Amino acid sequence: MRHIFVAVSVILCVLSARAQTELIRYGDFNQWVTREIHESAVIGGHEKTLYEVGPTQTIVGNKAYTSLGGSPWGTSNVYAKVSGIVKGSCAVFPAEDPGNGRCARLASLLEEVKVLGIINMNVMVAGSLFLGHMVEPVTSTSNPYGKMDMGMPYTKRPKSLVFDYKVDMPDVDYRIKATGFGAQKKLPGRDQGVAFVFFQRRWEDAEGNIHAKRVATGGRLFTSGSAWKRAYRLPLVYGDASKKPGYAPYLALRGGDNAYYARNSKGKLVPIREEGWDREDAVPTHVILMFSAGNGLPYEGTPGLTLYVDNVGFGF
Repeated sequence: MRHIFVAVSVILCVLSARAQTELIRYGDFNQWVTREIHESAVIGGHEKTLYEVGPTQTIVGNKAYTSLGGSPWGTSNVYAKVSGIVKGSCAVFPAEDPGNGRCARLASLLEEVKVLGIINMNVMVAGSLFLGHMVEPVTSTSNPYGKMDMGMPYTKRPKSLVFDYKVDMPDVDYRIKATGFGAQKKLPGRDQGVAFVFFQRRWEDAEGNIHAKRVATGGRLFTSGSAWKRAYRLPLVYGDASKKPGYAPYLALRGGDNAYYARNSKGKLVPIREEGWDREDAVPTHVILMFSAGNGLPYEGTPGLTLYVDNVGFGF
């Protein structure tokens, strides 16, 4: 009887958390757009399948993707065209979540590129899922944040980010650095999965620059494997998070070379200049949210590290 009582209590707790959660649109990840990209003959001419979170449909052809059905979600999956050569990259996939339909699977993996039948490129990619949009086609590897329109409008003040997650963590203690140029390197220290959320109060000046103050902050690093955890609540800290328990460098204000980007009123993608911490009672205008199977520098990661995410929303 005691075991039954515990099981029922757990179920009731999960249902209670769900009832107090505002699910983000398409945040149950039961619908996906399937894209079929034909890569250039010089790198093998393969058909590459990419996935995006949005209304169920299939898009065939080398077409730049723009979000469909009002989906606020972007992924690190990308259609690239560099010097006329077409390449697709995919590290975010739909997956089965037992009893809950589908979920998002974010993988850290090595992509091999064959040129004229010879393997001469390995690129380390970590799957990322975020609120915003990737600007396609990607035409260079420089300034990766400058190719992402980060965040969505949001004006409420939730207490937490709520989501289900599972982590597959390889039993290794190293990362791979592989940029596609030169030999890949093995670096000490295993990578981590990460979830973070930044609420901002943004404004635009007469020149079209976007300024912001950080209203609220939340983050979680995934350092070990775990089974599914349901309705996990990640607390949000309002005001100056740098003075509160749990603060870490990856939650710092972003500006300069590590600034995220957004479209201004003129339609131009410009840096979001976070200029300080806002008052604890401030009301946000936008939210930035990201899940990723890596927390290091671009082109570094631990192959096999996988983060599964489902039922993402805000708790009140």
